[in-house]
Amino acid sequence: MKWRIAVAGAAATIAFGGVVAAVDTQSTLTLAGPNDTLSAQTVLASITVAPENPRGYKRSLFKHWIDVDGDGCDAREQVLKRDAIGLPQVDPFKCFVVEADWLSPYDGVKTTDRTEVDIDHVVALKEAWDSGAFAWNEAQRTAYANDTSDSRTLLAVSSSSNRSKGDKDPSNWLPALRAYQCTYVANWIAVKARWGLSMDQSEWGRLNNMLSGSCAGTTLRGWNPPPAGVGTPASTTSSLATVTTLNTSSTTSTATSSTTSTTSTSTTSSTSTSTSTSTSGAADSTVKVNPGSFCAPEGAVGVYNSRNYVCSKTNASGVPYSGGRARWRQQT
Repeated sequence: MKWRIAVAGAAATIAFGGVVAAVDTQSTLTLAGPNDTLSAQTVLASITVAPENPRGYKRSLFKHWIDVDGDGCDAREQVLKRDAIGLPQVDPFKCFVVEADWLSPYDGVKTTDRTEVDIDHVVALKEAWDSGAFAWNEAQRTAYANDTSDSRTLLAVSSSSNRSKGDKDPSNWLPALRAYQCTYVANWIAVKARWGLSMDQSEWGRLNNMLSGSCAGTTLRGWNPPPAGVGTPASTTSSLATVTTLNTSSTTSTATSSTTSTTSTSTTSSTSTSTSTSTSGAADSTVKVNPGSFCAPEGAVGVYNSRNYVCSKTNASGVPYSGGRARWRQQT
């Protein structure tokens, strides 16, 4: 099954510190699954650049560590087993890692003490919230917080490196082990793209600079859609996805930035929900629809008060919403 990364198809201009880079619709990408090899820079160019929305974040909104895939192990124990060096000793009844060796890829620290190992959300929970998870429902946030279906989402690292990182993005923090930095960059981009999360300008710019310099030529593997309960890109049997690529021959100009405030329409009572798009475009009942609020992925459909809604980057007249972010609007 092939599926697509949905991105804006129109040419746009992105400014970074007075340097304006033209974004053109130039290339196509077919993502068939996790065995694909993709250019990290091409995937980066498909990610929406938008201001962060930090309001309302609480760590308790992302329930973890729990068993979401039904294998009997909570997500922490599962990652401790997966990332151990060699064969770990595991209690088969409690799914508890009794003894193992771990080597932290962030700083090269090796330990046999499980209390010195943290399970890092590569894209931190707060960063995910700020970048789009604020529009998810509880099931989506729980799926993300405990995602072991792709090894790039969660990683066993030294507790000291995880606490040093905190909720910083790559514009403010990179692993101390320089040999791992390009891998970290590729993993960060893959997680953001897979989960439909945006990037702010400094984050996107730092990654683009690294992929144009010290990490030039970095590739990453593809991915399967996120776990059930989370909006995923539309499935398709043969179509190609248009992906924006960055024209790196930038010209210097004076960039005028304007901040547009947007107001999301909140609802106090709603029993109708939506899910990700299918090829038929039919609405389902797993993801809550808040008309006017941010949403992901673009093209998802749902119902609210018996009316069909679509996750769209334009209003019903075709006018793009500010910031390039998708919102729930009534389907025409």
